[in-house]
Amino acid sequence: MPDAAAVPRTPPSPPVPLATLLAREDLGLRLLAGGPVDDVAVHWVHTSEMPDPYPYLLGGELLLSAGAHTTEAAGTGPYFDDYVARIVAAGGAALGFGLAPVHDAVPRALVEACERRGLPLLEVPPRTTFSGIARAVWSLMEQVRHAELRRVTQAQQGLAAAAARPDPVPAVLGQLARFADGFAVLVDADGAVIRSAGREPARDVARALTALTGVVRGPSAGARPASASDTVGDTRLSAYALSGAGGHALGLAGPSRGSGEHTVAGAAVVLLSLLTSGHPGTTASQDTDRSAALVRLLLGARPEEVTDLLGGGEWRVAHLRWTGAAGGAPAPPALPTSLLDVDGDRVRALLPADREITGRPGWAAGVSAPAGPRDLQVADAQASRALSRARATRTPLVHHRAAAPDLALTPLLDSAPLLETLRIWLSLHGSWDRTAAALGVHRNTVRQRITKCAALLDADLDDPDVRMELWFALRYIA
Repeated sequence: MPDAAAVPRTPPSPPVPLATLLAREDLGLRLLAGGPVDDVAVHWVHTSEMPDPYPYLLGGELLLSAGAHTTEAAGTGPYFDDYVARIVAAGGAALGFGLAPVHDAVPRALVEACERRGLPLLEVPPRTTFSGIARAVWSLMEQVRHAELRRVTQAQQGLAAAAARPDPVPAVLGQLARFADGFAVLVDADGAVIRSAGREPARDVARALTALTGVVRGPSAGARPASASDTVGDTRLSAYALSGAGGHALGLAGPSRGSGEHTVAGAAVVLLSLLTSGHPGTTASQDTDRSAALVRLLLGARPEEVTDLLGGGEWRVAHLRWTGAAGGAPAPPALPTSLLDVDGDRVRALLPADREITGRPGWAAGVSAPAGPRDLQVADAQASRALSRARATRTPLVHHRAAAPDLALTPLLDSAPLLETLRIWLSLHGSWDRTAAALGVHRNTVRQRITKCAALLDADLDDPDVRMELWFALRYIA
């Protein structure tokens, strides 16, 4: 197996067909060697006059050069062959050679070297600047991005509409298969097919897809990943675990058609997870209402417009993160809600305000204050900060606390020394020595008072949010 560090990696940009660049009359590029170019894609443009461009290439580039690095003797020795070999080894997509001011024609030895190595060689006329070629590639990339964004948006809208149909699971799978231009299958924890849609794949592809879903499915699969991928010939395979669906998994097979595939598949996983899994304590009608709420949100509704479907009232947001052994995150813990967002070792949950969660072994959790639908983003930020505090303090569960200013300092109101010590300590950013000097006491006295303040307030004074709340509370009573 080749060293991963030696395998060229193309830049993370949408590819542009080299044939499209050649078809641009305004550029006037001419293919001299290395054809045909129907399957050649350009991921970037790089200009270099280095005799060895290998260290500067990521792979997939159209390398542009005016030949300033060549010498008069280059055409009679192995120079050009070595030069082209290094470009090919780096994964370069093609070489563009500019005419003038160094060369009046592309060296014959370079044409022959590119033909031998199968590297497309383009002649760049004097009227075409290298920056003009780069602008043309960027423009084409932007067109590709916009087209992919439209395709993904249309697919998500199609999935949302399919989920609202009377028989939503096969409708969602059918929509997904059309987007992937291939095959979609939903399997249970044992690998048995529940539903499928699209063109049946070849036998070897079907076997590989079944094996791939086995990587992510299963109710007790311990360290199973949330997704997995593979390739069989020209077919791209993907598998996704469904959250709260009894170990079900989604499998996809089809040609790779762009970076939006994972985004659309992720939306389908969320929909299928909700459609195939009920939640203890909820009725079928409630599950249907929640699915309808999700569909409306995907179609652009505001959170407050679907509150009634979600059950009304206030909600809490919970964030959980696996803190156990690396790579050992189990399936998401059981929570009193089916509204989950699972991403590997991270879980976000939306639960009614009257439901509580408890600490789970190996997991750190942060829970927000109760919030209405308009304030769910604030609650999400609160849960995130609470989770950070839980991980920092190695506490299984931390709730967001936001005491009112007139109540926060109640336990200290009868002790002027404690209030004054806390005020000065906070104003000096927690410095023991500077606080002691300001008060004219020993630093150990400061420590004892601050420790007593923390105990009386039942607060973590190392938490910057708590310090901020207390500082404003002190200003409020001043």
